[in-house]
Amino acid sequence: MRSAHHVGRRDFLKRASLGVAAVASVPGMVRATSPVPQLQVACVGVDGMGWSDLSRVGSHPAVKFVGFCDIDSQRFAKADDAFPGVRHFADYREMLSDLGQRIDAVIVSTPDHMHAPVAMEAMRMGKHIYCQKPLTHTVWESRQMRLLAQQQDLTTQMGNQIHSAKEYRSAVQLIQKGVIGKVQEVHSWVRVQGRQYCQRTDRPPAAEVPANVNWDLWLGAAPKRPFAADVYHPFKWRDWQDFGSGALGDFGCHLLDPVFGALGIRQPSGVIAEHAGTNDEVWPGPQTVTFTFPGTKYTAGDEIKLVWRDGGLRPPLDLAQMPAGTEFPPSGSLLIGQLGTMVLPHVGMPRLYPGERFAALQYPEVEARNHWHDWVDAIIQGKKTTAGFEYAGPLSETVQLGNIAARLPGKKLQWDDERFAFVNQTQADKLLSKVYRDGFGVEPVV
Repeated sequence: MRSAHHVGRRDFLKRASLGVAAVASVPGMVRATSPVPQLQVACVGVDGMGWSDLSRVGSHPAVKFVGFCDIDSQRFAKADDAFPGVRHFADYREMLSDLGQRIDAVIVSTPDHMHAPVAMEAMRMGKHIYCQKPLTHTVWESRQMRLLAQQQDLTTQMGNQIHSAKEYRSAVQLIQKGVIGKVQEVHSWVRVQGRQYCQRTDRPPAAEVPANVNWDLWLGAAPKRPFAADVYHPFKWRDWQDFGSGALGDFGCHLLDPVFGALGIRQPSGVIAEHAGTNDEVWPGPQTVTFTFPGTKYTAGDEIKLVWRDGGLRPPLDLAQMPAGTEFPPSGSLLIGQLGTMVLPHVGMPRLYPGERFAALQYPEVEARNHWHDWVDAIIQGKKTTAGFEYAGPLSETVQLGNIAARLPGKKLQWDDERFAFVNQTQADKLLSKVYRDGFGVEPVV
């Protein structure tokens, strides 16, 4: 049954054609203000990826921005220039409270640790959500985001925009058509070097907080710590465990997306990480994380192994059956099938080996999708997206299960998805969630 905050496309367009100035009486309502229909959108995080997301969403003719939120007052310039007259906020809670039912949908483009606090509060108000990847900072948050989106019947999209690219969509079709046969094993890698972002392993000395930065709001759900220049805000937070999710979190929801899409896998049953060491502050440098998933109709066995490498590590070349002298792309995936292999660059068209076996292959005609516009259109039509939280939740859970394994290197973790617990390493259960600072908590879905 459709929930009350959805408007059917027929009613939506009828209202627009009549030029009715409609004001919604329930959260999530799409409005029309003379003949152009409008979806009223608020943004949390408006520069960096925030600018990338809002500018692309804002290019849809049905979108009207009603609120821009950022903890840094110097980061509004590009958004204001492109979309003038939109109210500014520093605190997302104030924006959601003040604008209330004027907001239909929210874009969340903050550091990882604030994805769930912002998105969950907005979803409880009935707002549709576009949230950057990885969907959340912990496994538990990913589960709650998926459950709440389902409970509220919301239209959601994770910001792994490459999900909609022609190259990745083509790879999914080729795998599902059985071109390389059932898949036996997968290897994915990213060239990102360990601690590429801040290149530190310890906390720096405290520095004076600039007048343009609200440091308390930037910390949000994370424990208190002093500000330090050019270490956390605006980008280098990715290396810090309190704020980011390392290379696996940054790129896992991109590189593993076509693997999930093609094979139909969800949460793993086991995971183990190996690396040279880390501490409780930052994510490790080069690492190998091996996941085991239950098999699907696209895999060769009852289980399938997926190996993740970062920091410049790559799988053995001989696994790919490529011609002598051929190298792997800097980042990508290798899918080993019963009839051949697929090398899928990040982002590039899939390459099949051995080449002579696939020389006459006709690649499917696959078009790229507009990841941002698809979300807007789905809201208007009362539909779901292909990277909604029902899909993105398990993908993000997997990434964060890998990060739990990274904190316990060398320990094989057996995961029971239904119990939401580790079977053999109960000490790892405490890493499924985290403690939230007062005022920024995430309530469980009941």
